[in-house]
Amino acid sequence: MPARPILELGNPELWQSSRAVETPVHGLISDLSDTLATFREANGFGRGIAAPQIGVHQRVIFIRMPGGFTGPLINPTIDWSSTEQMELWDDCFSLPGLMVRVARAVQLKVSYTDEHGGARAIEAEGAFSELLQHEIDHLDGILAVQRAISPQALCTRAEWERRYLRT
Repeated sequence: MPARPILELGNPELWQSSRAVETPVHGLISDLSDTLATFREANGFGRGIAAPQIGVHQRVIFIRMPGGFTGPLINPTIDWSSTEQMELWDDCFSLPGLMVRVARAVQLKVSYTDEHGGARAIEAEGAFSELLQHEIDHLDGILAVQRAISPQALCTRAEWERRYLRT
């Protein structure tokens, strides 16, 4: 399947909630995987994508964590999240050039269905926990800008690189 265009901030489809998946979505999974791979190849970063980002309002995300979990999560739900929070700069394919400072749960447990229809659960912490929260937010029509810890918690990627990636 080909990579699909990624919807960007300002497109009203990004604010819509997604519906639960009831039928096989193998083509959608392939599209998400290919779109993620193409974005990563072009930009040098990217670990996950949600179906609404390519204009499909179904509860499917695809994750490719370097050295970790790879695959789709269908109808994911957060069953538990820690009260301990972490703050970090979040980026998003749909917010090109924008970094957003957010607070996320350090740990969580997510239930989902795999691509074969099997019920699964996964526990995540740190960067993986943050990623799952970010992608599940997309399924609910929530963007990182809505999670900003303050009105000053926005930064262009270029300024973020100058300020925070100094060696």
